[in-house]
Amino acid sequence: SRVVRNESETTLHRARRQRTRRMANQNPPSNTQTYGVPIYAVEWIPEVAVRSKIYKDQENSEDVGDKDRENSEDGGESSSSSSSLSSSKSCIVLSGGGGEGRSGIPNVILIIPVDRETNSLPEQPLAKHVIGTDLPYRMTVHPREDGVICALPKSCKLFDWEEITNSGEDNQAGEESKEVIKELKDVGQQLALAFNQEGSVLAAGGEDGTLRIFEWPSMNTLLNESNAHASVKNVAFSESGKFLVSLGTPLCRVWDVSAAATIASLSKEKDELFGYCRFSVDNAGNEVLYIAANTGRGGSIITWDTTSWIRRRSNVFKNNSITAFNVSADGKLLAIGTMEGDVLIIDSKRMKINQVVKKAHLGLVTALAFSPDSRCLVSVSFDSRARLTAILQTREKRGISLWVILLFVLLYVVSYYFLESKGILGKNTPFKSTPQEDT
Repeated sequence: SRVVRNESETTLHRARRQRTRRMANQNPPSNTQTYGVPIYAVEWIPEVAVRSKIYKDQENSEDVGDKDRENSEDGGESSSSSSSLSSSKSCIVLSGGGGEGRSGIPNVILIIPVDRETNSLPEQPLAKHVIGTDLPYRMTVHPREDGVICALPKSCKLFDWEEITNSGEDNQAGEESKEVIKELKDVGQQLALAFNQEGSVLAAGGEDGTLRIFEWPSMNTLLNESNAHASVKNVAFSESGKFLVSLGTPLCRVWDVSAAATIASLSKEKDELFGYCRFSVDNAGNEVLYIAANTGRGGSIITWDTTSWIRRRSNVFKNNSITAFNVSADGKLLAIGTMEGDVLIIDSKRMKINQVVKKAHLGLVTALAFSPDSRCLVSVSFDSRARLTAILQTREKRGISLWVILLFVLLYVVSYYFLESKGILGKNTPFKSTPQEDT
């Protein structure tokens, strides 16, 4: 019955929280954890989904909170780790695994809570969903509550957050999701998936070069172009949702979503090899397009004007081969992951490196994701690790303000002595008596 199901779900969530608290008491917080499978994709789960789907029992059940408080009062467990888990309300989702081989490595979707107070990750996931022999190679998270879509070798499937969290700690049976997306069934491996910011349009780019655009959730087809590229490597919607960029061999194409037509083709120069594309907004509020490419000199980030579709500039970061790329929500930062396992965080205005994490991973970085508030970055790799990197706050603004103050003081002093030397200012001018005062 529904009552029994709700009680079992509450018990399951309570057991997970108790396990998390025990681990927090035993081990110091760490920003790097190993999760036992090669990780191919990572995204932050929207806060609305975290609260309404993942921690819904904490939001709606006062009874659970009372029992937790009773446990802490009895001295059994610390209440600090419990409050950290319930107040943070930040989670990431990872996907990866061993594929179809007999390596014994499962194919999984993991939900990982993020402690923003200590900038740390737990040793064990909050939820682990095994999905059988199909590797979830790519994924995209709906910007609200509709779950996560994973690209499997032949089809794409939608996994609801409740399905993942209620599947048990070790869903070894690997039950297949019923939410196979009919329009993306038996279409082959999709290498790129993306929602627009509103979550009303979905794009999928296939290994066979086919680009598909759908309305969501109706899945009405807006575009089905079988010859978009030789192979579609990456797709990205503009901030406004008007444009979609698809990146493949040998060029990048810009599509008008409403017209379902291509409006521009962006070609590479010299030895550039396009890898990733992302839209953002610059300091003036104008949309820009970034394309991350690899060249003989190293990784390159190319900035494009989204009105003329002309290159603005190209910045090379020598000796860094780009294997992952992303842009912060506020548009101020770019991040690249490298073949060597390094993570570089770049100021988008100056195109200068702000922060380098050497050997963040033991192998190439497979994916990067900034937090919604742009204050931290998660990186993942084939080495089975997830790493949380706090963004260092630069002192650029403070330095500029200090120089402005010093310049103002200097100009004031120079002006004062100049006017005094010309007799415009007398030594006692402010206190000189007037004729009326003498009388």
